[in-house]
Amino acid sequence: MKCAQPGCSGAIADGYCDICGMPAGAMPAGGGASAAAPASTPPATAARAQQTVHARPGSRPASASTGRCPMPGCGGEIRDGYCDICGSPPDAAAPPEDADAGAAALTTTSTRLGSTALGSQLVPGRGATRRTTTAAQRMRGARIGAGLTRVPPAPAVDPARAVLRNPVVPENKRNCPSCGAPVGRSRQGQPGRTTGFCAKCRKPFSFDPKLAAGAIVAGQYEVAGCLAHGGLGWIYLARDLNVSRRWVVLKGLLNSGDADANAAAIAEQQFLAQVTHPLIVEIHNFVSHDGSGYIVMEFVGGRSLKQLLQDRMAKNGGEYDPLPVDQAIAYLVELLPAFQYLHDQGLIYCDFKPDNVIQVGDGLKLIDLGGVRRVDDPDSAIFGTVGYQAPEVATQGVSPQSDIFTIGRTLMVLCAEFRGYQTTFEFTFPAVERTPMFQQNDSFYRLLQRCCAPDPADRFTSADELRVQLLGILRETVARRTRGTALTSAASVLFESPSVVGSTLDWNGLPELRPDSHDPQHGWLSNVSIDDPRQRLQLLGGAPARTAEVALAMCRALLEIGSQTAAIDELADSLLSDDPWEWRAVWMQGLAALQGERWKAAQAAFNAVYGQVPGELAPKLALALACEHGGEPGIAEGLYATCVATDANFVTPAAFGLARIRARKGDLDGAVAALDMVPATSRAYAESRRLRARHLLTLGAGLKELDEAMRSVQGVRMDAPQADEFRVHILERALGEVRAHGPRRNTTVGGHQATEDALRTALAEAYRSLAQHRPDSRVELIDRANRLRKWSLL
Repeated sequence: MKCAQPGCSGAIADGYCDICGMPAGAMPAGGGASAAAPASTPPATAARAQQTVHARPGSRPASASTGRCPMPGCGGEIRDGYCDICGSPPDAAAPPEDADAGAAALTTTSTRLGSTALGSQLVPGRGATRRTTTAAQRMRGARIGAGLTRVPPAPAVDPARAVLRNPVVPENKRNCPSCGAPVGRSRQGQPGRTTGFCAKCRKPFSFDPKLAAGAIVAGQYEVAGCLAHGGLGWIYLARDLNVSRRWVVLKGLLNSGDADANAAAIAEQQFLAQVTHPLIVEIHNFVSHDGSGYIVMEFVGGRSLKQLLQDRMAKNGGEYDPLPVDQAIAYLVELLPAFQYLHDQGLIYCDFKPDNVIQVGDGLKLIDLGGVRRVDDPDSAIFGTVGYQAPEVATQGVSPQSDIFTIGRTLMVLCAEFRGYQTTFEFTFPAVERTPMFQQNDSFYRLLQRCCAPDPADRFTSADELRVQLLGILRETVARRTRGTALTSAASVLFESPSVVGSTLDWNGLPELRPDSHDPQHGWLSNVSIDDPRQRLQLLGGAPARTAEVALAMCRALLEIGSQTAAIDELADSLLSDDPWEWRAVWMQGLAALQGERWKAAQAAFNAVYGQVPGELAPKLALALACEHGGEPGIAEGLYATCVATDANFVTPAAFGLARIRARKGDLDGAVAALDMVPATSRAYAESRRLRARHLLTLGAGLKELDEAMRSVQGVRMDAPQADEFRVHILERALGEVRAHGPRRNTTVGGHQATEDALRTALAEAYRSLAQHRPDSRVELIDRANRLRKWSLL
């Protein structure tokens, strides 16, 4: 079924348009206030879906009944309760102040002490997941920040004011379009020529605009002036005289007077007119004028990410002021569906960088399609920018992985002062110890490493896969800034939630791998439900085919049998020989190493998995456990803290891990704070309160800690003997403190005044209560109680 939205060529898939993301029953955007979203669509979903409907300036009449969008810089209108451009509700609050405010308070473990300091098994980067998402799924929730963080909107730009008054290319940017040699430079006090011949290659050059204001191009486009100068000459703003005088942009295709060459260039670029995506600038037409070819595209009046960086630098007194990591990630999370769309069409963007992303209000557009080429085109020129382009492009050509390389480089430029990124570090990153951003963002550093791996096969396999991991890192980054205990959770597409219910954690309590529904034997495996691992292993051995999922299920059965390391390694090695990028086999080897208490081997395995899926928490939790027992408590503490802050499903096992580490080093306050993170709704809450009381008893030094220990177990469900034992231990310690240091009448322990008489009476009652549940020691406990009671002379 075709999408009903005006200007959208998509089809309804999974209930949503595979291009614009609108639900199947949604009325066209111009339908007025009565065009409500379907009842089955939650308001938030409707708002996110409508964000993908874009309108050109001047193409939509104002709606008095609904009103203009209140968000600064957004030209949208409130329809169906939300803005049809940015998705904001009519009462949207002003954007928050810049997210830099809390950056200095980050309290994560430095990468210098982080997991990158550990050894790691060798796992290349391909195949982190074979799962795919539909275009509709990619488009839903397209608002910048994915609901996790807010990005300040960019004000819209008046097209008429965007025209340059004096379109001149600075001399330091004048280079020959043929050989790249400097041309048009000043000599002996005389200004450089803007038109002439290159002294090196003798080819002509010209930096003068070819189109003057008022010129009519192809009988349809009236030129208003120059907007900017690019690699193929000047870029012009014009009015489309045939379509409502809308603003358009003209960009040169070929710097040649050869009519045949122009016709060929236009024919080669015609496929760009078929590119239709809400996040990609729209190509309207291709025309010829005075021997030159031009591409006609929509005008996107906003601010590029490069301009954003320049504005921040200007406000910072000329010093580089990078974006907060969460804001930079939010931009790319929003934009990656556009890359996936291009790659699905067999197209490679080639020249991604901050210059080519425009923010308008609360939306983004990928502009400048001049470098886009087909993946199977071996002849066309490849456009790229030094410092962003992948190293293999010059010899192997472009691919989706070369685009992913440019995405990683762009993220780095947005987040840090990356000096030398076009020279010394053209294909690499500076050392961790020289880069504070790497030290503070371990997961983000791992993601950049994989995006920009020297071997393209080691990079993410798709923009979708990269987006999944970026979303995980965005959650982690936002959680770290708030420094609280996670109250929400997000389901992983790769792992189940942890199954631990107590204070101890082992291999069996770690998250399990989610089954891959694309595996050929997935249907057969879904019918295997035998509890006994030996019987299950025997059944799995007779599977119709030993696919990856079957082999992983056999590994799990062997783990449950126990002491089967050799068999697990054999299965894992077989998987890795078939697919060297099958990190799930390494995960199984890590579990076997944990089971056998081979801590260093477990660290290497989980560290490798962490590097392949840096946005997932499961490898971090597993690596923390291996480091806790393997002599790396500092790394373990940092990883546990990340898990606690990021996802509610990981709070309980990670909080107990933090408590264990801090208790071992005598940090009572830290251990108690960690146990206080365990929510009251957790099945392990009672155990956390009992453990809290034990730490206060063993590590505490005064009556204050004893009173807190008593309050820790009050109101907690436990059997009567255990509760009485706690009371006895606490009151015995309190009585000893009072006898050693004197009474404290203004202090209480469990509601009893800290005097010898009051504590003797309370302890005698506790002994008698405990004696009722301890028949074997009943007499001794009664004797203790009698020795404490007050004697009368009557």
